[in-house]
Amino acid sequence: MYRVFEALDELVTIVEEARGVPMTSGCVVPRGDVLELLDDVRDAIPAELDDAQDVLDHKDELVGKAKHDAEAGVSKARADAERMLAEAQAEAEAMLSDARARAERMIAEAEDQAERTVAAGRQEYDDLVGRSHAEAERMIQAGRANYERATEDGRAEQARLVNEQEVVRAAHAESARILDAAQSESIRLRSECDAYVDGKLADFEDLLAHTLRSVGKGRSHLRGPAVAGASAPFDYGA
Repeated sequence: MYRVFEALDELVTIVEEARGVPMTSGCVVPRGDVLELLDDVRDAIPAELDDAQDVLDHKDELVGKAKHDAEAGVSKARADAERMLAEAQAEAEAMLSDARARAERMIAEAEDQAERTVAAGRQEYDDLVGRSHAEAERMIQAGRANYERATEDGRAEQARLVNEQEVVRAAHAESARILDAAQSESIRLRSECDAYVDGKLADFEDLLAHTLRSVGKGRSHLRGPAVAGASAPFDYGA
């Protein structure tokens, strides 16, 4: 580019110093020097200027091609976006269906477990009540037998010592004491049996409450994804 400007300056100098033609505004310049300088200018002009001129000459063609390529790219991007959206929706529906199926299966298993637990608790309760009733009945029978034996012993002693009032009173007192002791022992054992049954029922109540909480969590887990899927777009990064 420096040579271009230098040659142009020399051409200006030649024109300025050229001899004028009388009666005209023209002048006489040395043809060989001017042509040589013009050749220098032509050789010194960068090839990029020719490329730029080619670009300008084919501007409309390049712009049209760029528009066509842009429209094709936009159409392809839209098609890809629609395809990806359809695939994402299908995947979201499949994931939601799978989550619902898992939740329903978990709830069914929890309900089945709860039913088995309740049945086992009822069976254990029935067994405890049956054993406690049998034990109470046995103790009552034993108390009655002791009372009857004590009464018989008292009567025999009374018959043998009919004239000894103190001995007779003592026999009555002993028999009453034995009877009271038997009844107290029966009441104590019944209370212990009831406390044992109550403790087992409390443990069963805790187990049943824990099972019901697990069922509630399973139902909440089932409702959660369904509500989220209905109110907001599916988040694939979660």
